[in-house]
Amino acid sequence: MSYKTIVAILDTVGNAAVVADFASALAGTHGAHVIGLHAETVSAVPLVAPMEIPDPVAVQALQDMAHSETAAIEKAFREKSAREGISFEWRSFATSVGYGSGPLIESARSADLLIAAQPDPSKPADGQVDVDNFLFESGRPVLMIPYVIRTPKPIKRVLVAWNGSKEAARATFDALPFLKAADEVEIFSVDPADTASQSPMTAGAEIAATLARHGVKATLSTVEGAPQPASIVIENRLADNSIDLLVMGAYTHSRLWQMLFGGVTKTLLNSMTALTLLSR
Repeated sequence: MSYKTIVAILDTVGNAAVVADFASALAGTHGAHVIGLHAETVSAVPLVAPMEIPDPVAVQALQDMAHSETAAIEKAFREKSAREGISFEWRSFATSVGYGSGPLIESARSADLLIAAQPDPSKPADGQVDVDNFLFESGRPVLMIPYVIRTPKPIKRVLVAWNGSKEAARATFDALPFLKAADEVEIFSVDPADTASQSPMTAGAEIAATLARHGVKATLSTVEGAPQPASIVIENRLADNSIDLLVMGAYTHSRLWQMLFGGVTKTLLNSMTALTLLSR
């Protein structure tokens, strides 16, 4: 199994080069075709009093700005892909709803893997990708690049955050190409439930056995009675073990729950220190 179709989410000029670098590196490893995907989004248009109609000058200026950014992103993506000698294509869609638009979601659904960059919180931009929407609507795994990581490197150590959920199972199997190529894979559980099929100490044993049949040698680790939230425990594990890739199921609660109360996914996405593969 390998990734043969990769969609690179090129949302801003600042992120495009980084995402293109990671997509090219993966394409070279897997012999994949890369689709550069961009949403050309026009910001909200100022209204002119007293009739509150759109200011045509402002409309044109915003359209020109959005188109210029699209052209710059396309140029960088094409040049990088051609230089690396990979198979690629470019897709850009004009939209008023960003990455929630139908054509972009449809493009994402036909891919093996989506790659996107975590926004730099100090540099907000209107065009930054709506990761939540992609995870809920695309049905495909998303590889998130932390804004603190700018250069691809080999993925040698992988941590699978395992809680027995369908989302965690999907993420684990979506990550198989990474798991099979890694030197070390750890199945990590935080306060696992005591069920009829497993005790806390055997959490993850069955998925580890399944992975072993794929040639993946995984170790099991469990933290019980954690004094901190699961997200903090996972973050500490990433740092302590110099993890290159975190694999986890995303948003096991509903959208409303996540919006009101947050969750492990939201917390980790806000403070990423390693590449993170998310599936839902």
